[in-house]
Amino acid sequence: MDLLDEDLVPEHALDVKAEAREFAEEYIEPNAQECFRAAEYPREIVEAGQEAGLVAQDLPEELGGRGFDLAETLALAEEFYRADAGIALALQLPSFGCSMTVEYGTDEQRETYVRPVAEGEQISGLAVSEPETGSDLAGMQTRAEKDGDEWVLNGEKYWIGNGVEADWITVYARTGDDEDNRYGNHSMFIVPTDADGYEAEHIPEKMAMRASKQAHITFDDCRIPEENLIGHEGAGFMMLAEFFNHGRIVVSGHGLGLAAAAIEETWEFVHGREEFGRTINEFQAVQHDLADMLTEFHAARTLAWRAREKVESHENAGYWAAMSKAKATETAVDVAERGMQFHGGRSVLDERRIARVYRDARVPVIYEGANEIQRNLIYGQAPS
Repeated sequence: MDLLDEDLVPEHALDVKAEAREFAEEYIEPNAQECFRAAEYPREIVEAGQEAGLVAQDLPEELGGRGFDLAETLALAEEFYRADAGIALALQLPSFGCSMTVEYGTDEQRETYVRPVAEGEQISGLAVSEPETGSDLAGMQTRAEKDGDEWVLNGEKYWIGNGVEADWITVYARTGDDEDNRYGNHSMFIVPTDADGYEAEHIPEKMAMRASKQAHITFDDCRIPEENLIGHEGAGFMMLAEFFNHGRIVVSGHGLGLAAAAIEETWEFVHGREEFGRTINEFQAVQHDLADMLTEFHAARTLAWRAREKVESHENAGYWAAMSKAKATETAVDVAERGMQFHGGRSVLDERRIARVYRDARVPVIYEGANEIQRNLIYGQAPS
């Protein structure tokens, strides 16, 4: 069974899909269980991905990348996440947030910071979430204040991918307190991780996606040059809103890859395990559940690829991105749970792939905006 077929994928993205599958089979799948157990950053696999031209290649060709569009990035995400979500996230985070510097930054910022990422010499990260503030972008409290020709940052960020490993990160910080313009109080900054006042430590043991490393970052009078402001002051919220529309389509690919892994693993298992003198798949109740799993998966995948078109054409992008992200990630949770049930007691064994998928599937429903927030967006942006 191969659920990630080519039917929905545009022709121009098929080569990237094939490259991603080949890389996943050679580097991700064979190392998935060991990386999960070790819970260490898979640096060698990330470097192999950089050499293969599959890491940070959403960045423009003129800056050293391959200029992957949203279709190519979604196709890659499906393949990587089917192989293993933890390693896949480590492979997708090195350019996370760079697109805002590409879109709104200066030529000097793009050359100094983005080009080394695109060329595989550096990795970056994006720091938005805070310990006491989850999905409320307008409520983030990490502050940046102007002091002469520098910005001074103070505060904390939490759940930040590559917070320790990155060479620089894009930081979302408060620069104003206008109660009448709640969405104009934040700005985006480029912060080198070797700057004085920047401290980061890995968040301890996680139950899922253990090969990807997240950090708790503290800014203590962290000084950066004034030219490290991206775009103009107060534009941070709007930059993120656009960025997350694209990001949520990619996260849909995270959910679809996980869902495909759960269904394919379960399908193979029930056709090979015997109970009461016949294989499990011969029971009608099992067949009905498998039918539901397949139906929900294909519904989620069709929506994701449809939403990809809407986001790229700027047709009510937030509405479609939110629907796609919520549907795909919740489908992954649902089919993984059903798969666990079919595996019975064996499902809780650490070496079972379904157990890893089950744990990993719980994460994408939270990041890139919890699905409760997605429902707010869907309702608020629904065509009237």
